Amino acid sequence: MDKYSQYRGVAERLGADAVALVPGPNFERLTGHSFHSHERPLLIVIPTTGTPAAIVPNLELRSFDLLGFEGEVFDWRDQDGYADAFTALAAHMPLQKLAVEGQVMRVFVHHALLEANPGLSILDGEREISGLRIHKTEDEVAALREAIRISEAALGDVLAEVRIGMTEKQVEAMLIQALFRNGSDGLAFDPIVAAGDNSARPHASARADYAIQDGDALLFDFGATHGGFMADITRTVFVGHASDAARAVYDTVLRANLKGHEITRPGVTAHDIDDAVTSVLEASPYVDRIRTKTGHGLGRAVHEHPYIMRGNTLVLEPGMVFTNEPGLYDLASFGVRIEDDILVTEDGCVSLTTFPKDLTVVG
Repeated sequence: MDKYSQYRGVAERLGADAVALVPGPNFERLTGHSFHSHERPLLIVIPTTGTPAAIVPNLELRSFDLLGFEGEVFDWRDQDGYADAFTALAAHMPLQKLAVEGQVMRVFVHHALLEANPGLSILDGEREISGLRIHKTEDEVAALREAIRISEAALGDVLAEVRIGMTEKQVEAMLIQALFRNGSDGLAFDPIVAAGDNSARPHASARADYAIQDGDALLFDFGATHGGFMADITRTVFVGHASDAARAVYDTVLRANLKGHEITRPGVTAHDIDDAVTSVLEASPYVDRIRTKTGHGLGRAVHEHPYIMRGNTLVLEPGMVFTNEPGLYDLASFGVRIEDDILVTEDGCVSLTTFPKDLTVVG
């Protein structure tokens, strides 16, 4: 099969003449190589019929050669600017409608396409283009498993070293070192290490001026990368001791997390899962602490389809991977989140994450 055929099919379904890919997860899926997104535009345009073409910064040509790209390449140098390359592409491949990655393509690339072809209609094909990644192959699941294994090994190393009086920044540094020591290719995202009231901020930043105190919740949200795939795991532990109030909140979140495992199987919708998980939280005394949906897809990007939220009627199918991460957050005290990476199987689901979820006290 032509490796471009799926993208040609997307263009046809959207009524477009071509699909454009820029550096990011979809580009890496197609080519097997990654390029940085910076001030220099680089893109591949795949028409419904015929040979693809590309715009490539001259300094990237030798790296681009590794792709074995057989189409026309329009390169440009910093000294000259990229406008002529876009004009040459427009002349080489006249287009009326172009589907692009709406969450990835930057505005200046969009403008350059229009300036070179003023009559061009640009469509947001993000859902359809990225949707090609929604079913994971066996090799992709294996890469995810390894990223998760590395992450869990790193977390185990760090929890053995956490002590009262350490700062969040110190623990964050320990976690990053442990990830690379255990074999990570990189960081799926900047890790979240948050203690005390900071744990109630879903996307907190580690503080250098806060010493972890006895009884604090300590939340870790992080992931290793392996083979282009990303883990995303959250565990919340308590340092020194856990109060009765902390234990009650933790138990509620754990029950919600387990409900997500219980309900997941082919044929249910993303709405069904979020509704079941969130209903557990809503039935608790902590309904005012709900801040987020249940989860999101996971793969070459940390956030991708399917999004596990009420109102999303997408039917789950085998091979889909998503996070199950209910949480409760009280800005005046602490937050708890428990996150697993879930693979939908032929007859149910399996958690790719295996790190223990029983309430844990460290330090």
